[in-house]
Amino acid sequence: MPAQYSRSIRIVFWVALIGSYIAAILPQEIAPTIGNLSDKTLHFITFALLGLLLMLSYRIKWWQGSFYLLFYAVFIELTQYCTPTRCAEGLDVVADAIGIVIGLVFYAGYKKLEAICENS
Repeated sequence: MPAQYSRSIRIVFWVALIGSYIAAILPQEIAPTIGNLSDKTLHFITFALLGLLLMLSYRIKWWQGSFYLLFYAVFIELTQYCTPTRCAEGLDVVADAIGIVIGLVFYAGYKKLEAICENS
């Protein structure tokens, strides 16, 4: 059975979503970092992963997944705007949007690979 739509993938998606929100609202001084990657790179990686996990978790169309995650990206920035220890940046939403597209590309590649494996 493919991993797609399984309960464990959904759990991973929700843990990643909640974890990304917690990381986004923590004070800047204690917010997690990965090596010396830039803020925009972290946004890109996070939303690429969220895009892929969302599509693997639920039977939704690509544009619906994109809309939900873009809404989430804007929600994070609005929350950061209202949080005194964080600052909101419009370019973060741009990095998030690019990450969403890349996550969808990875999902499309997964679906093609799955179809090839089923036919052989």
